[in-house]
Amino acid sequence: MIDATQWFKPLRKNLGKKNCELSPEDRQRIVDVFVAFEETAQSRIFPNAALGYWKITVERPLRLTVDLSAAARARFRSVCADADEAPLANVIDRLADALGPGPHLDFNTILREVERDADEHNVKLTAKRVKLLQTALAQKDEAAAPVIKKLHKPGKAVADPLYGRFLLPSPLLGRGVGSEGTSTIVEYEPATDLRDTEQVPLLEDGGIDAFFRREVLPHVPDAWIDTEATKIGYEISFTRYFYQPQPLRMLEDIRADILALEQETESLLQDILDV
Repeated sequence: MIDATQWFKPLRKNLGKKNCELSPEDRQRIVDVFVAFEETAQSRIFPNAALGYWKITVERPLRLTVDLSAAARARFRSVCADADEAPLANVIDRLADALGPGPHLDFNTILREVERDADEHNVKLTAKRVKLLQTALAQKDEAAAPVIKKLHKPGKAVADPLYGRFLLPSPLLGRGVGSEGTSTIVEYEPATDLRDTEQVPLLEDGGIDAFFRREVLPHVPDAWIDTEATKIGYEISFTRYFYQPQPLRMLEDIRADILALEQETESLLQDILDV
């Protein structure tokens, strides 16, 4: 990278916004610096990877709480009426009688009970209806349990919290999942409003994993990396490599400027009063 911002010749007459050009001497100077291939104040040498980065997507789990109070169910029934989903509202009313008003901090438990009641009353629990439960009945709550998106069959996946595969004791997942003393690998539903991105240098010592453990997990311990969204990009920032900080002004100079402004202000005020 060559900083040639100070090597130019002013034009005799501006051409629109153009007011300078590279003279033959300037062009030769750039070529000479390139051929010399040495580190100087105007020349920096990097491997290509030094300019590259991984752009990773950081996900956090969706956490939902469910209120089954009469007022909440009335609002949900109104939404169901507009969506022509009255059977789903009936399921929720029966669920409130069985579980109480709540609030219930584990949407996974609520969903399992909804599935059980729907089966008993021949109500098909479609993806649309599950989405309606999430958006119209449940509320986001950081104190709630993460919403489970997927359960992996035993032996089909390896736990890796850094990449969104978490190991949970089967009893915590409810009836019919595993047995006492066993664990199941799960993936959580991501909260889109909490999604974030980070840029990890390609030359990061330890790679993405080390960066994530150092820079992300201490602040959001429940976060993970969406591997399918990871991309590689390059950024060339001349300012970063060639910036020359200006020396700070001396306090005496600043004080002198302030006193001069005060005197000028007093003089102007006196002129106004004299008028």
